Amino acid sequence: MDQKLMQTGTTTVGITVKDAVVMATERRVTMEHFIAHKDGKKLHQIDTHAAMTIAGLVGDAQVLVRYMSAELELYRLQRRVNMPIEAAATLLSNILNQSKYYPYMVQILIGGVDKKPHIFSVDAAGGSVEDVYVSTGSGSPYVYGVLENGFSKEMSVDSGVELAIRGITAAKSRDSASGGMIDVAVIDRKNGFVQLSEEEVLERIKKLKLSL
Repeated sequence: MDQKLMQTGTTTVGITVKDAVVMATERRVTMEHFIAHKDGKKLHQIDTHAAMTIAGLVGDAQVLVRYMSAELELYRLQRRVNMPIEAAATLLSNILNQSKYYPYMVQILIGGVDKKPHIFSVDAAGGSVEDVYVSTGSGSPYVYGVLENGFSKEMSVDSGVELAIRGITAAKSRDSASGGMIDVAVIDRKNGFVQLSEEEVLERIKKLKLSL
């Protein structure tokens, strides 16, 4: 099958806030102009204090989620400590770089908290870049417009969640490959990975006077 037909549009975002990371995605899965699935899972917990968002070929991305979940769990069991987020991003970078002649067609965010919050963007060739906020996928240009205007290094978790929801909503309103429900998770040192329920997300959307 033509690889182009299997590529998916998407919107994902990761934001570092004070002592935490907020990660969010929408759920629409497309094959060119066809909506293949309305409830695709693009936000994945890979350790107690780490998560990934996926964009690109679904099969490639799911394999990488399984690889990373297994590697991080093994590291934690052997050493009794979580793998540092930078090390996790480097591990994924190495996996992708070794496969660059037959690449995984993905854009991935790795986020989490060790001594401080981190967000890394990792591309299909293994390039890994840390930033205070990152967005990937076909809807990312619209998200960046929201982030550039609304981000602050000292913003609270609540403000970060609302900013992520605003960004994903902006992408959904303009990018045909992005749509459906929004998934949001907060990662901090105290509670680890906590995903907001659909009811919580819908309540936030209503509070912000946004449309789903």
